[in-house]
Amino acid sequence: MPITVDLGVPAGDLVGKVFDYFDGVDRRFSTYRKDSEISAINRGDVPVRDWSGQMRDVMALAEQTRRETDGYFDIHRPDGSLDPSGIVKGWAIRNAAEIVRQAGVSDFFIEAGGDIQSSGRNASGRDWSVGIRNPFHADEIIKVIYPRGCGVATSGTYARGLHIYNPRAAHDPITDIVSLTVIGSDVLEADRFATAAFAMGRDGILFLEQTHGLEGYLVDGNCRATPTSGFGAFCQP
Repeated sequence: MPITVDLGVPAGDLVGKVFDYFDGVDRRFSTYRKDSEISAINRGDVPVRDWSGQMRDVMALAEQTRRETDGYFDIHRPDGSLDPSGIVKGWAIRNAAEIVRQAGVSDFFIEAGGDIQSSGRNASGRDWSVGIRNPFHADEIIKVIYPRGCGVATSGTYARGLHIYNPRAAHDPITDIVSLTVIGSDVLEADRFATAAFAMGRDGILFLEQTHGLEGYLVDGNCRATPTSGFGAFCQP
């Protein structure tokens, strides 16, 4: 997936360090790589006692999220294999942001596959802004938000097709909604709840409304948008 790192100041070595980190995450967690740890786990080659610390951290977060979403977030595929991609991206971006902060940089923007963590201001001295794409016309921006240090994640079917499913009805595709953007305290919080809320279909926006610290913006199959009550506060420059 495309990754963008903007530090607002020249810092080539730090950018390289961030990309090296993302490369390591891909090598460990990618279900598309036969040599990744998660692929080895799914083949039965690595018992739980031999899982890496990073794998244990992600699996613990996945189980926490499963409980907090009443089972709507579930990394178990219908065939029983594990796919942590619904949470590992936000986890990795949050960790990359911490690498940048530890280097003394407070103004940055990190985006991977549509999930974003920003901090401070851009090179023009303005707050970072994030555009939400029209899921029916990808070259059109339908809403601009200013996260101001919060994390942003979008789940949907318009870019990758029907890859998110309701674990309670795994064989019924989710077609009533096409895009759901979530704002959380950081990108991990936004990412893990965006996946779960999308799996809930139309009820996902109600879940976000009722969950402290989360705001959302849903676009349904009829081109109608529904925001949570606090979402508008992030649309003011």
